[in-house]
Amino acid sequence: MDSESSTAWKADRIGSALRGENPSVLRRLGAGFAVIGDVQFLPGYSVLLVDDPGVQRLSELPRKRRLQFLADMDQLGEAVEQTCRRADPGFRRVNLEILGNTDPFLHAHIWPRYEWEPPDLVGVPVWLYPRERWSDDRFALGSQHDPLRENIGAELDRLRRSAP
Repeated sequence: MDSESSTAWKADRIGSALRGENPSVLRRLGAGFAVIGDVQFLPGYSVLLVDDPGVQRLSELPRKRRLQFLADMDQLGEAVEQTCRRADPGFRRVNLEILGNTDPFLHAHIWPRYEWEPPDLVGVPVWLYPRERWSDDRFALGSQHDPLRENIGAELDRLRRSAP
């Protein structure tokens, strides 16, 4: 999945998702795309991408779409929580973040947090993890994460079926 020739979609994550060419997409949701994160040093890390590449901030969405995006974020967060809780007894919680300081499009980060994290990092924002965690090939998204991807996707399907 991460060879040089197969990463062109990363330059246009939303456009490639809209065209069905983004391999990280788990499911299409109401106002965006649930995708699995490029790095998995915290297994289950996922991102919600807005489905309009021109939208940079939550406040740029009309109110109805804004509420749908937030509902999608909640649903993806719950799917990650349920999946990670079943997969790892060290699961603690999920952190939900809309930051937007690096990528120029609206997106939300869904970070599972675990008891087994280093003591100096377990209580701080994920962004304070050492830079090498973000680039270490051991944590790069790959085929070893296929079961996790499938389980998060299946949980999203279950949650959508049970929604009122």
